[in-house]
Amino acid sequence: MKAIHASCKGPHARRVWALDADLAAAFDRIDHDRLLTAIVDFPGRGMIAGWLKAGVFEPGKGFAPTPEGTPQGGVISPLLMNVALHGLEEAAGVRYIATGARAGDIKPGSPTLIRYADDLVVLCHSQEQAVQVKARLAEWLAPRGLVFNEDKTQIVHLSQGFDFLGFNVRRYGSKLLIKPSKAAVGRLRARLAAEMRALRGSNALAVIARLNPIIKGWAAYYRGAVSKRVFASLDHYLWQLLYKWSTWSHSDKPKHWIVSRYFGKRNKFRNDRWVFGAPGTSAYVVRFAWTDIVRHILVKGGASPDDPDLAGYWASRRQKIKPPLDSYTLRLLTRQDGHCPLCGDHLLLAEQPPESPEQWERWWLQLARKAISADYLVHHGRPGSQPDDDQTRLVHASCQRGHLARRRRSTAQRT
Repeated sequence: MKAIHASCKGPHARRVWALDADLAAAFDRIDHDRLLTAIVDFPGRGMIAGWLKAGVFEPGKGFAPTPEGTPQGGVISPLLMNVALHGLEEAAGVRYIATGARAGDIKPGSPTLIRYADDLVVLCHSQEQAVQVKARLAEWLAPRGLVFNEDKTQIVHLSQGFDFLGFNVRRYGSKLLIKPSKAAVGRLRARLAAEMRALRGSNALAVIARLNPIIKGWAAYYRGAVSKRVFASLDHYLWQLLYKWSTWSHSDKPKHWIVSRYFGKRNKFRNDRWVFGAPGTSAYVVRFAWTDIVRHILVKGGASPDDPDLAGYWASRRQKIKPPLDSYTLRLLTRQDGHCPLCGDHLLLAEQPPESPEQWERWWLQLARKAISADYLVHHGRPGSQPDDDQTRLVHASCQRGHLARRRRSTAQRT
């Protein structure tokens, strides 16, 4: 999305037409011969060829041969899709400056192509250029067994806008704004409502454990866009769902009793006084708006994470990527250089940032398995200038439990 913004931002943007394209059943129709030819003499070529022809077994349908395509959801299917579509930029007419101070920049007058798996958009200077690009790409895709899905492929002016990867891209006058799409927001609202209906009869801790990964995952994915207003509206909608759940769970109680039991200033680092929490615990439902907006930084040139000469660049880049945490926790994490002071291991370890709301949700769930209560990091000690063993710091939940157990044993031995 940052690449789209960089190409179309500002009042003097030239690329104001978009070919918003979708490939029809791309994973199911990749031509095997073309794909294996592109792989050339890669050491695993024979294994890949056997895997492509192995067929699939589906429950209730039985065995089906695979004369073409790759199983969608297979572990290497996205990689094979990238191999199959290598050269797509050149076919679209994208040209780069080869020498000089601007080497690597797109040449003036050239379109620019942004692709993720089988979803792509080509940003063009005119409608005529977009039509020509579509014709060239259709001709290039045909030998590879791929075609455009005409029902989902369109050429639009940026003043009309288009949806891409769950975002809406649109120019408002001279300003380009990239926001969460209405369809994505609608899907999330429907899911939250369904989850709250399913949680009727459960306790508050179950509600918190179910909602927090969804909220954090969705907010983390969209934190690089213009999302603050959407986050605020979702917080209001979620509050309505939580209040409705509370009144349903205690239909015989007055409203002031329900409010005092479940809502209050649960997060001591925030001034929000209507945060839903579990009575008698420190657990609470986080808010979308607590996630800071952080702009994505584009990768330099053609830098590849598989290039051993660029290992330092990628390590430095990953350290600079802020995880979606509150500012207080981020300061502590930076002060500790990302390590747990009790065991010395990394508190957070994400070699590749998640790339979808679902992946972010799984990321949070994986961290939660190492946690206590509703948080995956424990604020150990108290803030302020205290002795070294009493300063506020972040530790693994398991390390904190071991630390407290050792202190209890030491106290018992002294007495």
